[in-house]
Amino acid sequence: MKSVPATKKTKKRSVRSRYRFIRLLLRIAAFCAALGVFWCAYLLYVINDYEAPKTIPKADAAIILGAALWSDKPSPGLAERLEYGFGLYKQGKVAHFILSGGHDHNGSTLSEAEGMRDYLAAKGVPVEAMVLEEDSRSTYENLLFSKPLARKQGWNHLLIVTHDFHAPRALDIAQYLDYPSDTIALGFKSQVLSVAKNYSREVLAFTKWKLDELLLQLGVQLPNSF
Repeated sequence: MKSVPATKKTKKRSVRSRYRFIRLLLRIAAFCAALGVFWCAYLLYVINDYEAPKTIPKADAAIILGAALWSDKPSPGLAERLEYGFGLYKQGKVAHFILSGGHDHNGSTLSEAEGMRDYLAAKGVPVEAMVLEEDSRSTYENLLFSKPLARKQGWNHLLIVTHDFHAPRALDIAQYLDYPSDTIALGFKSQVLSVAKNYSREVLAFTKWKLDELLLQLGVQLPNSF
């Protein structure tokens, strides 16, 4: 029998090693893809399963989370949040608001908080009943910067007003920031926003928040957060 040259054996081993490496990469990629699908499905379940209490308790104040202004006026989505908050005010559930939102990138000259104040003032809410938080640029910052404002006013019982898809993340952030244990995130279904678009965006935003939370726990300072 003729012996196989050493160079051919080496080449065969090299090819087999390369294929084994490729198979390993494919398995890792498949595992990561499956993990990603599972994570997205889990978050969609969390978002869809969230229910605000049917009976809303009285609170010291409602924190209305900001959204875009259009030409210094609340966008349709933000107007929905304000109408919901105004409904709480009319029902006597809250007597004060913290309006949270900084300057957006839509060309408005007002901060989101100022636009919200003007909207509610036009509906009859006294300006002195509203505290403005004008520095935030994310949900995390909304709640981070609103907390000391509530403490300064002596408001311990708080409601968070936002849309239903946003409420689970808002409450998760509030719990991370050690808001009072009876803080409630009131989420309602939008009549003007795209469900598919906003739910898919919320899955990404929730994922980013959980990564940010991990970094914060490791002592990493988030950009534009403090």
